[in-house]
Amino acid sequence: MQRFFNLFSMETNVNAPAMQLRTDRGLVKMIFLSLITFGIYSIVVESHISEELNLIASRHDGRRTMHFCLIYFIFSWLTLGIAPFVWYHRTSDRMRGELERRQIDYSFGASDFWLWGILGTLIVVGPYVYIHKRMKAMNLINADYNQKG
Repeated sequence: MQRFFNLFSMETNVNAPAMQLRTDRGLVKMIFLSLITFGIYSIVVESHISEELNLIASRHDGRRTMHFCLIYFIFSWLTLGIAPFVWYHRTSDRMRGELERRQIDYSFGASDFWLWGILGTLIVVGPYVYIHKRMKAMNLINADYNQKG
């Protein structure tokens, strides 16, 4: 009988979402699985990031991020390769805004894309630093969303 009453007295987070988002993305996993799948894994991860960013941030900032597959398969060649630059800039900036809104102490934004992702190609490891920072930022945002909604 006591167990029956305990069901009603359990404390739960009302704002926590029913579906938990992934928080285990990382650089080594991204590189390894992308090599094995001939780049398909990285397309899938970026697609999930665009969907998750829309799920988490759209109700607060009123914006929508275009799905990565549209950018990758259609707009990339239509714009002679410019669309992915714009997409990464915008998603990185949107992630920065969400990190600030959720008061997560992590530095990431559009400047990281241009400095590490683009200019960092001159030192070869720059894009890998950008990917690591991007995955970590999204993991932190997703973890906070999983907890608070």
